[in-house]
Amino acid sequence: MSACAIWKGEADVAERPVAVVTVDHLNKVYESKERLVEAIGDLSFEVPAGDFTCIVGPSGAGKTTLLKCLAGLLAPTRGSVRVNGHEVKEPPEEMAVVFQEYGRSLFPWKTVRENVELPLRHRRIAEAERRRLVDSALEAVALSGAGDSYPWQLSGGMQQRVAIARAVAYEPKVMVLDEPFAAVDAQTRADLEDLMLRLWSQLGLTVVFVTHDIDEAVYLGQRVLVLSSSPTRVLDDVKVELPVPRSQAQTRIDPAFAELRTRVYRGVQAAKAAAR
Repeated sequence: MSACAIWKGEADVAERPVAVVTVDHLNKVYESKERLVEAIGDLSFEVPAGDFTCIVGPSGAGKTTLLKCLAGLLAPTRGSVRVNGHEVKEPPEEMAVVFQEYGRSLFPWKTVRENVELPLRHRRIAEAERRRLVDSALEAVALSGAGDSYPWQLSGGMQQRVAIARAVAYEPKVMVLDEPFAAVDAQTRADLEDLMLRLWSQLGLTVVFVTHDIDEAVYLGQRVLVLSSSPTRVLDDVKVELPVPRSQAQTRIDPAFAELRTRVYRGVQAAKAAAR
């Protein structure tokens, strides 16, 4: 699934992978009557097609601000975000976003099926096609039998699966997730991590995954971007070359996993120390 270098003939010259998401000297300043707060300083990186990029950093590092800029929910002060070469000025059609607070993103008076179907209705997709997309999405997240239930009848982990199913039904090319598993218990979190890896592999998604959890970032990602404290910059770009498919039981005891985790942890601690 990773975007690999392509070799041309006898020249053996590697091309750079095609960037689906490009963040170019992004800067974001919040202004109020009392003061200016520079949340993002000067941030540049690319996410190639089919990549699973995790983003970590200390609290207040501007991770959520970055996500909102990626999703077209917040305009940058300077610099730009591009998706498939087009500058983001509003939510891109090819992108789906999954937030941490799934309870607020689901409508409790609508059934699971109706919640998943909602963005498809906004796109005015025909009823038969909506039904097919919703059925496929619910099956992908192992909720085929829950379509007539209401969110409040489901566990927290199942509600987050509904939120993910809604994103999957939209058939995005890019999925952006903001700490989506932070509010669930450890066992459910592990299940959702494996679900996310399976969806990424099966659907050919490009994923940007924001998390506070260093172990989660290393387990899920093909790379981990370590952000500085605000004003945010990239401190480290860690390539994760762990065997696939990954396993909660085996991957996490791999010595390479421990080395990567230590590198990312030290980066986050360095960011905290620099902010003091």
